[in-house]
Amino acid sequence: MAFKKQISSTVFLCATVLLLIFSASDTLSADQPNEVEFTRHVLPVFSKLGCNSGACHGALAGKGGFKLSLDAYNPLGDHFSITRQSKGRRIEMAEPGRSLILSKPTGALPHKGGLLLDPDSRDYEIIATWISRGARAPADDDATLESLAITPQQASLGLDQELPLTVTATYSDGRIEDVTPWARFTSSNLPVVTVGKSGVANVAGHGEAAVVVWFSSRLAVAKIQVPYDNAVDAEAFAVAPRRNFIDELNLAKLQSLRLPPSPRCDDATFIRRAFLDCIGVLPTVEEVEQFAGDESGDKRDALIEALLQRDEYVDYWTYRWSDVFLINGRRLRPPAVKAYYTWLKRVVAENRPWNEVVTEVVTAKGSSLVEGATNFYALHQSPEEMAENVSQAFMGLSIGCAKCHNHPLEKWTNDQYYSLANMFARVRAKGWGDNPRDGDGLRTIFLATAGELDQPLTGKPQPPAPLDGQPLEFGDPVDRRIHLAKWLTSVDNPYFSRSVANRIWANFMGRGLVESVDDMRLSNPASNEPLLAALANYVEDENFNLKSLMRVIMQSETYQRSGDALPGNVADDRFYARYFPRRMIAEKLLDAISQVSKIPTEFKIIEHGAAETRDTEEYPLGTRAMQLYDSAVVSRFLATFGRNSRDIVCECERTNKPSMVQVLNIANGVTINEKLSNENSCVKSVLENLAGGESLESIVNQAYLVTLSRPPNPEELEGVVSAISIINDADTGADQKHVIIEDLYWSLMSSREFLFQH
Repeated sequence: MAFKKQISSTVFLCATVLLLIFSASDTLSADQPNEVEFTRHVLPVFSKLGCNSGACHGALAGKGGFKLSLDAYNPLGDHFSITRQSKGRRIEMAEPGRSLILSKPTGALPHKGGLLLDPDSRDYEIIATWISRGARAPADDDATLESLAITPQQASLGLDQELPLTVTATYSDGRIEDVTPWARFTSSNLPVVTVGKSGVANVAGHGEAAVVVWFSSRLAVAKIQVPYDNAVDAEAFAVAPRRNFIDELNLAKLQSLRLPPSPRCDDATFIRRAFLDCIGVLPTVEEVEQFAGDESGDKRDALIEALLQRDEYVDYWTYRWSDVFLINGRRLRPPAVKAYYTWLKRVVAENRPWNEVVTEVVTAKGSSLVEGATNFYALHQSPEEMAENVSQAFMGLSIGCAKCHNHPLEKWTNDQYYSLANMFARVRAKGWGDNPRDGDGLRTIFLATAGELDQPLTGKPQPPAPLDGQPLEFGDPVDRRIHLAKWLTSVDNPYFSRSVANRIWANFMGRGLVESVDDMRLSNPASNEPLLAALANYVEDENFNLKSLMRVIMQSETYQRSGDALPGNVADDRFYARYFPRRMIAEKLLDAISQVSKIPTEFKIIEHGAAETRDTEEYPLGTRAMQLYDSAVVSRFLATFGRNSRDIVCECERTNKPSMVQVLNIANGVTINEKLSNENSCVKSVLENLAGGESLESIVNQAYLVTLSRPPNPEELEGVVSAISIINDADTGADQKHVIIEDLYWSLMSSREFLFQH
């Protein structure tokens, strides 16, 4: 113990001597600014060291009685905590080396956070000089950070190479400072690029990664590309088929990464893919055979056009948008759920422009049973909830973190959060209390003529304003939501068109250009930024006609590529060198099983409230899962396979992750087995055809067409016919024949080819 005290005293003495040397000089070292400002220089040191992180003094309750604002979002509060709290004992202006904020992180005094600060470092020098010069507080005339830049912004490297990155900050007084030592770096793709605290990027694998740098609540992004080791002739990209701008931009990305594109998929693959992606159902045998027999050169375009006009298109896209609008009977009464769904289905059927649909929701008022869009305000009842859900649903921005402090992963500040929330401060409702499950669901939305939402940090309201828009006057009596809707749907707001373009792209391509699709923050850049920008511009040029966007995606050669991997693109999982196979979502899969088996699923019970007061409602027999207007429908299959419960606006509510329960459900569960064993299933008609003289070859061919939308290849046909040939034996009973055909269909319906879109 005495030895430890001796070491501690020695460190403390050295720190004090160094501080006296620094204090005797009127300037810092040559590479540091002469004027040390608290916000501009001191707080970045604390942020770099992690002192104001959520795991340390930036935690909600602080640490050890000392609390800082998370990532320095409140400089005035931090200055007060350091210089005034605990009787000002954290700093010693006469002997700065005795200051707790220096003596603890250097180890001169016990510190639970360990050794963080070297007395010989520039960071120590900055804090010590600030203290010695009076620990000046932030002032209104201090220079503010205007922009952050990272150099280089783009680079192409080889394996095992490294690249030093430089970060510069531009301030309002015109000064440009190298802030690399105090910036924090993260990589979006660690298997490709890692980056150290000093800002040196190291290549670990092939692909592309974004290096995100954070400094004083500002972000900048650099893209580092590591081409694959493929010897791909440039001619291969030059002669690759192109249909539209999507192919041009996709091929440019593939060429830069040396990823060869897979060839075009065959007709059987395309028709199945197009049906599932566009309208959520399998094609019938007749539709498959008709498409296969069509020899016209534009038959794929004709199919796309026909799908966009079908009733199933309306069902499918109403259902998918219901996930975003949270149509949910656990939170709304049945009449309100139906009104909400009916409104949404109507706008989808009319192909209303997306900007008009969103404007109608954001500015909705009136009866929740007549004006279905008003139910948005039944689900989100506080101004904060309204602001967060509008941002998430229509811009792909999760701003909830900014409710308590500046967003740690994005540019949005605490003040901006409350400015946006204040846009909804005058929304009022009457008809029931806090529970939208009370009564018959009738709620009337109206606008008050006054009312503000206070910013908790200041106790005063923030001027009502969109995130990047102009503020309104407090006394302006006009519905603030109208101003918000104009900004939200304007081409000047890039998040709006990018968000919907990314959602549509993900539906057809298996994953978003930005993934997850509702995480459009700057620190989560697109895998192909020029392509996402072009898609967003296309949406705007087409006046937000979503069918136009779907059409151009489906017509592209990028969409029509085979899902089979080539040796050179097998590692690609984000650049679309091939079509990415993925398991059908729960509702599609259940509908496909019902369609093939010819046994519709019964949807009877909708849960509403506690068991003793639960409402029940029956859907007509034959209703498909994609036609359910309420996510509260009880279905073990849908729950097992990851349907969206619609509790929050987040794509994370839906999951396609495999599980052992799913495997057991397919193998031994009741869904497939009970449907096939039903006396009215497809097995019955197959046995009737067999009894009528149909050949085993024809039966097997039909089984493949109805399940996989393709005929069997010669090897499959021969093998399956041989396996079930016992069905023609004289001693094979009726029950045995039924089991054989059941097994045939079960084997196809449990195959990866059936369960997946490809």
